[in-house]
Amino acid sequence: MIRVEGLIKSFDGQEVLKRINATFERGKCSMVLGASGSGKTVLMKCMVGLYAPDRGRIYYDNQDFCALSLLGKRRIRRKIGMLFQGAALFDSMTLAENVMLPLRLYSTMSSAEMKDRVDYCLERVGLAGAHAKYPSQLSGGMKKRAGLARAIVLNPSYLFCDEPNSGLDPQTALVIDHLIKELTEDFGTVTIINTHDMNSVFEIGDVAYFLHKGVLAWQGPVSEILTADEPTLKDFIFAGTLMRRFISQ
Repeated sequence: MIRVEGLIKSFDGQEVLKRINATFERGKCSMVLGASGSGKTVLMKCMVGLYAPDRGRIYYDNQDFCALSLLGKRRIRRKIGMLFQGAALFDSMTLAENVMLPLRLYSTMSSAEMKDRVDYCLERVGLAGAHAKYPSQLSGGMKKRAGLARAIVLNPSYLFCDEPNSGLDPQTALVIDHLIKELTEDFGTVTIINTHDMNSVFEIGDVAYFLHKGVLAWQGPVSEILTADEPTLKDFIFAGTLMRRFISQ
């Protein structure tokens, strides 16, 4: 479980996150929604330690992440898998080398054990046999799957996905969605997904957290989104009068 309490973050005197309180549970896909500039990415960067919050606390299974030493934070980060928006693969490395990198940096596995783990993760995301390919030889969907393989190679307890469907066609996006959902349930991870894709939210989301101008304006089960009494959420979901008229017909 990850618990965020009273999180505040400002840049140049302007509050970007305003007293965020949220709990993210294991085995669930927690969808963080919001328009561009709503604070989604800043929240995720605070949670993984890339930004230090001005005030508030972030607890990883009851450990106060903000109060930990550098060594303590490093131990938590070893349990975190991250799927970046652009996959963030190294162009000069093969697919296998990209996926193996976290193992080389953070594990004590032997070379044979690392190879076996890479083989498993690539097979798990449907990329068996693609070990020798370079990122330039991969489609957008394959790059996202490769990024996901790297994110899970250390068998993380916490999985963060930043706009995993960005730039993908609807069919490929659906494949990535279901793969994330499957891995979340199989590994029992705390999975947090930043997205503005409502198709993804309704397809795999368990719980939704809606940010509006740095405020957590609504949170609850995905099944309750369409009946939520929150005007800013309705505007975001239905994208204005035209979509509302379409839904009501």
